[in-house]
Amino acid sequence: MSETLREHFQLKETIVTISAHKVEHIKAAKDSIREQRRFLEDFISADPFFMITLEPYDLQADDAPEIVRQMIGSSSVFGLGPMAAVAGVIAKYAVEAMMDVGATYAVVDNGGDISILNDQPIAVGIYAGPSPIRDLAFELPARKTPLGIATSSGTVGPSISFGCADAATVISQDPALADAAATALGNAVQPGGRLEECFRAIDRPGIEGALVIRGEEMAMWGELPVLRRARVGAERITKG
Repeated sequence: MSETLREHFQLKETIVTISAHKVEHIKAAKDSIREQRRFLEDFISADPFFMITLEPYDLQADDAPEIVRQMIGSSSVFGLGPMAAVAGVIAKYAVEAMMDVGATYAVVDNGGDISILNDQPIAVGIYAGPSPIRDLAFELPARKTPLGIATSSGTVGPSISFGCADAATVISQDPALADAAATALGNAVQPGGRLEECFRAIDRPGIEGALVIRGEEMAMWGELPVLRRARVGAERITKG
């Protein structure tokens, strides 16, 4: 089993942890993040409304970059604004760039929105902030195609959430879709409601499974990897 390299990287609001077996694979991820942010920033400078709308964005420009189109497509599935998918799509592009230079192991954690290509089994921890439900992780077998695991929270981190979930985690083959779905799921978690009913908000094609933690409660839906006990150390949590 090859040694795993891990690097923390920040570019403005984007804060990621990149894991790979080779330095050049990490470099490819960082180059991709710089490039995709530049495309996105140029588009936002022409239309600042793109960044602030919380509703689906009506794209008028014929020459919009692909990252913009993917954000719009993923978020509109759930009736959300395009920034609901920004972290997931940046992670997605970064892993694809790593694959382009030969990576078979590539993990980009963009503040809890993760794109994963793993040629060996790995565990992905679930961090639920103040909840007493802790030290849990998904056990992922080796795979040859990327997977998205995204988490939204109303109690952890700076992202906008209109719900009270400590963790709303979604799994999809598409990391951008997983990110937008996690936002929608987190918004659906309200005080006192049945957690199982919240999954209606993300019951859409492309969503494989989801998990919600609210205080002392936890609910699961769909197809999920094996869940096991694992210490989630604070040093593994990607944050500023």
